[in-house]
Amino acid sequence: MVFTVPHQLNLLAQDNPRQFYHLLFTASAATLREVAAEPKHLGAEIGILSILHTWGQNLLAHPHIHCVVPAGGISPDHSRWVRPRYPRFFLPVEVLSSVFRGKFIAGLKRLYRRKKLRCAGPCAALADEKQFRELLRRLHQQDWVVYAKPAFGGPRRVLRYLGRYTHRVAISNHRLLAFDGQRVTFRWRDYAHGNQQRQMTLAATEFLRRFFLHVLPKGFVRIRQFGFLTSRFRKVRLQLCRQLLAPDPLSAAPDPEPPHDGSIWHCPQCGTAMIILQRFTATELPSRCNYFDSS
Repeated sequence: MVFTVPHQLNLLAQDNPRQFYHLLFTASAATLREVAAEPKHLGAEIGILSILHTWGQNLLAHPHIHCVVPAGGISPDHSRWVRPRYPRFFLPVEVLSSVFRGKFIAGLKRLYRRKKLRCAGPCAALADEKQFRELLRRLHQQDWVVYAKPAFGGPRRVLRYLGRYTHRVAISNHRLLAFDGQRVTFRWRDYAHGNQQRQMTLAATEFLRRFFLHVLPKGFVRIRQFGFLTSRFRKVRLQLCRQLLAPDPLSAAPDPEPPHDGSIWHCPQCGTAMIILQRFTATELPSRCNYFDSS
């Protein structure tokens, strides 16, 4: 799931990156947990892995949060795993958008009231409380964007997705096309016009200005966990999740064919799922190899 804030807040984000991005994390996570806890939507405790991105394809400011969420959660009494009512539907995005908007704007109000928002430079007008309230009024009237992707369908796809997103910077090398000493040309996707692939050429100074918009404050953590994935609960809650998701050996019918999952090893000759009897660490392996060689 992806949570995005309106572009009118970009200048405020650039002037207050630590406070703004922290609020983006907490508001999006609180929204997911609150809506998921509602019995009419899911009625469960969920886990969230959140990753902050601050850029768009053209390197301009575009703060948003990517959330990887297990498709289900733990029941309030911790007795069962709660699955979504519909196979390809997790939580209603219209409800998420409305709740997220309310929580984020309420957070901005708190920061402003406690004088923790810096309003200078291009957003100096917001130092006037009347101007700030007018901005919030306009934001309340907008539809905020929450985007939900279908479930990945397996651990390999989740890892492939996370591998692309967790440590990405504002632009990757393969998108850089040319540099003549004065100008930089790069490839970008124009999502506003049918996801068309285009080329953009910028003066080197402008390219660097845009790139450095996305350098986060020192020590800021851009990958965070919430719900049953938080460090405080993760070990116990994940063990509980595995227990609740494990099939009942007395009632579950045997599968005619083992699932082709990357976590299962298959015999290269017959294709049958192999049973792992023992695992060796890197330090144990050489002594074991010597034992088998000598025998």
